[in-house]
Amino acid sequence: MKYIFTCIIALLSLFSFSQNDISLEYYLPKGINYNPEIPTPQSILGYVPGKWHATHDKLLNYMRALAKASPRITIQERGTTFEDRPIILLTITSKKNHNNLNMIQNKHVKLTQKEASSVDIENLPAVVYQGFSIHGNEPSGSNASLVAAYYLAAAQGQEINNLLDNVVILFDPSLNPDGLQRFAYWANTNKSKNINPDPQDREYSEVWPGARTNHYWFDMNRDWLPVQLPESKARIQTFHQWYPNILTDHHEMGSNSTFFFQPGIQSRTHPLTPKLNQKLTKKIANYHAEALDNIGSLYYTEENFDDFYYGKGSTFPDINGGIGILFEQGSSRGHAQQTENGILTFPFTIRNQFTTALSTLEAAKSIRKELLEYKRSFYSNARNEPAKDAYIFGNEKDAASSYHMAEILKKHQVKLYDLQKDVSIKGNVFKKGYSYVVPKNQRQKRLLKAIFEKRTTFQDSLFYDVSAWTFPLAFNLDYIDNAPTSYLGNEISELTHKKGNTIIKSKYAYLMQWHEYYTPKALYSILSKGIRAKVGMKPFSVENNEYDYGTIMIPVQNQRLNNEELHRLLQEVALENHIDITGVSTGLTKGIDLGSNKFKALSLPRIGLITGKGITSYDAGEVWHLMDQRYDIPITKLTTDTFDKIELSKYTHIILPNSWGQAFDKQEIEKLKTWVYNGGTLIGYRNAAQFFATNEFMKIEFVTPENTAKNIIFEQKQDFYGAQVIGGAIFEANIDRSHPINFGYKNDKISLFRNTKLFIKPDKQSYNNPITYTKKPLLSGYISQKNLDLLSGTVPFRHHNMGKGNTVLFTDNTNFRAFWYGTNKLLMNAIFFSNTM
Repeated sequence: MKYIFTCIIALLSLFSFSQNDISLEYYLPKGINYNPEIPTPQSILGYVPGKWHATHDKLLNYMRALAKASPRITIQERGTTFEDRPIILLTITSKKNHNNLNMIQNKHVKLTQKEASSVDIENLPAVVYQGFSIHGNEPSGSNASLVAAYYLAAAQGQEINNLLDNVVILFDPSLNPDGLQRFAYWANTNKSKNINPDPQDREYSEVWPGARTNHYWFDMNRDWLPVQLPESKARIQTFHQWYPNILTDHHEMGSNSTFFFQPGIQSRTHPLTPKLNQKLTKKIANYHAEALDNIGSLYYTEENFDDFYYGKGSTFPDINGGIGILFEQGSSRGHAQQTENGILTFPFTIRNQFTTALSTLEAAKSIRKELLEYKRSFYSNARNEPAKDAYIFGNEKDAASSYHMAEILKKHQVKLYDLQKDVSIKGNVFKKGYSYVVPKNQRQKRLLKAIFEKRTTFQDSLFYDVSAWTFPLAFNLDYIDNAPTSYLGNEISELTHKKGNTIIKSKYAYLMQWHEYYTPKALYSILSKGIRAKVGMKPFSVENNEYDYGTIMIPVQNQRLNNEELHRLLQEVALENHIDITGVSTGLTKGIDLGSNKFKALSLPRIGLITGKGITSYDAGEVWHLMDQRYDIPITKLTTDTFDKIELSKYTHIILPNSWGQAFDKQEIEKLKTWVYNGGTLIGYRNAAQFFATNEFMKIEFVTPENTAKNIIFEQKQDFYGAQVIGGAIFEANIDRSHPINFGYKNDKISLFRNTKLFIKPDKQSYNNPITYTKKPLLSGYISQKNLDLLSGTVPFRHHNMGKGNTVLFTDNTNFRAFWYGTNKLLMNAIFFSNTM
């Protein structure tokens, strides 16, 4: 025992010395001279990469220093993150190419157009977009970017000259500046002088929510297609300015893994991706294998990960004529960890990322013509695919939701047109100014198909991410996928929101329909000014206008503002939120009169959001972002660690996102119950169903699937259980529009995103089931037949009166990844109208 302990101490001492003694030469290829006028990373950082985790500000300083010193590099700022960190891009190539950069860029874009055959590719450089560490706590990529940028700026000789003459590198050293900064702080502040590789050390266990995500806790590697976040908007704009031939995405995985590079499991490639894409990916993989062989690093390929969801960095290029490549490095999660493969050091992880960054460029140089020809053929073949009709999408009562989907399409360089006139197609009414027409016969034909299609059959039943993302369903829009192009109006060069109406001043009351996306923001703004408002529980008509369930009525009488001030406030609210507010001169209606008790008084909500240990940070972040960025509604983030000390009476509503494990102890549960009994509304998501049932917040009867394996051998065990997972698909539900949870929806059906197997039996009383899955609910995506049969007729929503308060449950995520606009209003209805249910 004493001998073993002595060996461990000796090993740690040796390791600690070698870590601190790391040099730049550890990373760089041998036998190359470097320009002494180019600053080394350590001259700016104060240390060789790998000794400490580089914070974003230091990484930024170094990239700016390189751009100043090297004629091979230019730098641009493309915006800022939520935390106001610059989103930068380096363009790295030869001086000759820099002098002709506009011409090179124009030719690359032209390769995607009808004139592509006229582009001479004989001497045209390939374009490679290299992106590092989109997950902030996977930092080896961004730290490797320090070494890679130095090498590309300072290396001398014919080899580097030939590379830079043949390749233009779009170099993104940190795809997630906020997350990288957060993780560097954690790893550095917990580093010991004598580095301890014990995986149980605090250094290797980040506090909640971790630094994988951006400011609002989004996984940004799922946002390449939806484009909802500032970092995504910047990189997508760059992408479509160039259509790079290769895009690399440098990640990390579990510490006991080695190194992975694509191709992944090829049966899980999206059917719209050409076969040649995977062949070229495999050809490029040979360069990675050779480079890693030369430094003795273990690796694997084709055993996991996939190329199905086009919203990931390694897959998005595949639907845009390029090759996306995923790199996954076993993570040290700090400065070193003991693993199954020995002690894994941070410098070692950096070296593998650096090595494959260079092997990618070598591949791009060597198969340059193949890559250029592939891009040309991708778009040429797409143009030859029959497409004479158009998509039409819209919502005749919600212009903002239609606008925001159109906004995504514009970011992807899709041509959009106004609707020529109001039309009715297949029972759907499309209104001019509320709808858009998208002809299929355009450059982004295949991308459009990926965005609009509903797919329910698959070659493989396992998915690394979601299996469906049909955008018009996500936005709760009516749409037709085979409309004639005769409906095309004018092409839209610049999108604009619908303007709110000019309000006629009233001495009696103002009415606001609840259909538009931004009505919750408008209502909160009104209530926050101390203005009284009520919600109509039944439809009615007055002065030649029809008003639906959920109409908001603002009486003029007995308000804290006089007539002029109230009119001015409501006019500002209407314009700011792109909505119509109508002044009326009488309370006498057809239906419920404006003085009826069927108008229920509303109060200003004060909202708490449960965060911290035991809570899924993605789900919590989506709610935080929705309230803070979309609706300008203040929300207090309450932590599970301090829940026992929180004064709950400050809040009217508390939102409990998806949770894992036990977030609360027995006393805290009783505290929460007492708060509900006294009038609070507790809104739970997904696994909160188990919490509600176990702790008697709500009686729930679950339908539980049986997973009995028959004729399944041990080797197939993982795939058997994986096929029962609902990774993310879209399902149809019937809705009772008279129930307050569904106010603002115009149709009697809704599309829901689901990634859980929580199946709940409906209540015996039909009026308690305002949202119920249809008999054949699958709209798009994968679900096993067994689970689909169980889902049919179950309910994704429950409400229960508890004392003076309410418990509300959603089994599905109504705020998924910030682009599921279509169900955001379900949460807002649960907040504003909980006391009317």
